[in-house]
Amino acid sequence: MTRPLDHGRTTTTPARGPAPPPHAVVIGAGFGGLAAAIRLAARGYRVTVLDRLDAPGGRAYVHRIDGYTFDAGPTIVTAPFLFEELWTLCGKRMADHVELRAMDPFYRIRFDDGSIFDTNGDAEFMRREVARLSPEDVEGYERLLEASGDRYGFGFEELGNTPFSSFAAMAKALPKLAGFRSDRSVHKMVSSYLKDPRLRIALGFHPLFIGGNPLTITSMYTLISSLERKWGVHFAMGGTGALVNGLVDLVEGQGSTIRCGVTVEEIIVENGTAKGVRLASGEVIRAHLVVSNADVAHTYGRMIDPSLRRRWTDRKIEKTAWSMGVFVWYFGTNRRFDDVKHHTIVLGPRYEGLLEDIFQNHYLPSDFSLYLHRPTATDPSLAPDGCDAFYALSPVPNLRSGTDWAATAESYRAAIEERLEQTVMPGLKKAVTVSHMTHPLDFKDRLLAHEGSAFGPEPLLFQSAWWRTHNKSEEVKNLFFVGAGTHPGAGLPGVLASARILEKEMPHAEVFR
Repeated sequence: MTRPLDHGRTTTTPARGPAPPPHAVVIGAGFGGLAAAIRLAARGYRVTVLDRLDAPGGRAYVHRIDGYTFDAGPTIVTAPFLFEELWTLCGKRMADHVELRAMDPFYRIRFDDGSIFDTNGDAEFMRREVARLSPEDVEGYERLLEASGDRYGFGFEELGNTPFSSFAAMAKALPKLAGFRSDRSVHKMVSSYLKDPRLRIALGFHPLFIGGNPLTITSMYTLISSLERKWGVHFAMGGTGALVNGLVDLVEGQGSTIRCGVTVEEIIVENGTAKGVRLASGEVIRAHLVVSNADVAHTYGRMIDPSLRRRWTDRKIEKTAWSMGVFVWYFGTNRRFDDVKHHTIVLGPRYEGLLEDIFQNHYLPSDFSLYLHRPTATDPSLAPDGCDAFYALSPVPNLRSGTDWAATAESYRAAIEERLEQTVMPGLKKAVTVSHMTHPLDFKDRLLAHEGSAFGPEPLLFQSAWWRTHNKSEEVKNLFFVGAGTHPGAGLPGVLASARILEKEMPHAEVFR
């Protein structure tokens, strides 16, 4: 295009090119952050993911020690379609990049008296298992299945896809929540259908997978067992880290950037709007919006000026009930323990009393129940030939217990080793060749988890849905949350669903062009 100049000459004005895509910064490269990055890029954003660890994964970090591969955190995939959606957004097929294996049984549960109970998705098999332990409970079991299925349909498929940025959405859901007796706990609901105390545990322990106490968590969370029956329980060959690597490939394939080993110190807020982040190094990264996959208490309590916070004040953070911690012993053996299933629950002598000590009394008891993970039952490549890789997870109180984990960790590990040797792994002590531990203090220092909690706010009724951290911040414009601490909650399905909800809450990229 030409235009005359005052002195009579003409010049050419360069045509403007297309506006660059708006920039989104994602804090944290856990499953929530990676899923958010994929969905943001698919919507037209240029994305930078920042993580303080030396590799992506967050709670799904991978430890590699002397030829053994240990998934640090989540090991159970129960809603694979949520992962498949992310590959589809990138025009790819998940099956071409990650192999999922269906588990059978889902879990083997060993009671303290030595009896066992296997679970899977086959209806007739489950009826036989229930009848084997308690014939009089078969009818009650059938009714429990129907009740939990109803809660799955409403709680997961409907509420789990609903943003709760305003109370109007919550008010709309309240009548149905009341009809489902959401004020009752999972344990009370399960106990109303079943008489055998072993079955009450076996069919009601699932909330522990998302940081909830079965004795107090709303009965809506009986939906977890229905989720497993509907979609199955799966394991990613190569470990959960294979899923992390697959998502990283998707993120980078979209042209987005992942930077590890950098710590976000502050979310920059100008005129009430998130405008980027400041790193601990002093570097400033400007952005049109910010998504935090970091711990919600740390994000609000350490990254945002207190004067900008009205709801999530320091007092609110301290009054929140935070989920329990976990103690995890990762160990490798120089032989295989082929009698141990991929997922085994080794129950201790107490159930209700143990849960009360952990969640209400904030006391570390000497007894425990364990989730024993043996990935080499499915994928022998995760250990040297003829060897096994394990982790044993024990729910423990968060740091409000005052436990000195630096002094306690080794004796606690030794007690777990003794318990496993006496129950499901005779000869264990002589077979252990690799050992590593993590506990609530590590969650606090390494993952910046408030009180060392493993799952963010405890998923109580009044800390769920609208009462949980909103996916769209009510404090700062263009600040969003994904991950375990926000709606719909912890666990891989909840974390991935939070990124799906983000799509409904975030502004379209065109707004910033």
